[in-house]
Amino acid sequence: MIVVMKPSATEEELQRVLERVDVLGLEAHLSPGESHTIIGLVGETGRISPNAFEVMPGVERVVRVAEPFKLANREFHPQNTVIQVGHVTIGGEKIVVMAGPCSVESRSQLLETAHAVKEAGAHILRGGAFKPRSSPYSFQGLGEEGLKYLAEAREIYGMPVITEVMAPEEVDLVASYADILQIGARNMQNYRLLQAVGKVERPVFLKRGLSGTIQELLMSAEYVMANGNPNVMLVERGIRTYETYTRNTFDINAIPALKQLSHLPVIGDPSHGTGKWRLVGPVARAAIAAGADGLMIEVHPRPAEAFSDGAQSLKPKRFQALMDDLRALAAALGRSL
Repeated sequence: MIVVMKPSATEEELQRVLERVDVLGLEAHLSPGESHTIIGLVGETGRISPNAFEVMPGVERVVRVAEPFKLANREFHPQNTVIQVGHVTIGGEKIVVMAGPCSVESRSQLLETAHAVKEAGAHILRGGAFKPRSSPYSFQGLGEEGLKYLAEAREIYGMPVITEVMAPEEVDLVASYADILQIGARNMQNYRLLQAVGKVERPVFLKRGLSGTIQELLMSAEYVMANGNPNVMLVERGIRTYETYTRNTFDINAIPALKQLSHLPVIGDPSHGTGKWRLVGPVARAAIAAGADGLMIEVHPRPAEAFSDGAQSLKPKRFQALMDDLRALAAALGRSL
């Protein structure tokens, strides 16, 4: 349920509405706008008549929200959510690029890649310290050692870092090193993990599941937000279909759909969305044209030697060329990179 206040509503009238919300046992989420203040009500609103608020001074109208996701809903929060990570703003006019290797393989490999992506204009450094792999015999990551290398790279190059967290009991450890916590596609509906990252003060980079619907992605974001963390990014990284030529099928429709349904920033991951480095550039440009707020791109100095996902990783020179293309595209769209 949403209570829309009149543009002329006074602070006293607003407080009276909030007091009634409390009396009714509901939770209020304020979203001040340029002309209207919107109060989103969370709880057992089905038992509450809209008339309980419509008769109050300062109230313009009351609207029931049909979708099961409330906090992530644009009706609850008409203004775009903007997430600040150090000096980097995510969700604003500027398009944000996160880049780096799939896996942190060694200190030298990470620092070499960090230097390259920083020089090319990337804003955030990515790298996996813990790696969920389909085979138990594949490289699983360096663990805390990898986290330490990421923290060192942040200090040297001044870039916030993002890495994946895979289990609730690892959240505090990863959060002590990383600036952004990534929830991988396989964990999109790991509700205990979503609740755990909802309780820490770190932005969450939430990837769409392999077969997850758009609504299921939004409901997963709702788990994080309902536990107190409003800073969630929604990530389209491709879904599993009958097509086998590409690693996944990058759902370009999801980007404008998510922008319409939700106020949260939307990020495109063309590396996992395609699985082929030759396709990363075209799909990255398509994601920006569709309205994405940012991109995550895998970069490795020697993809043929990568411990994981070498086939979809760009070499530094190719990444530099892509960044140049994206700057031109962003300018044509009235944005910047």
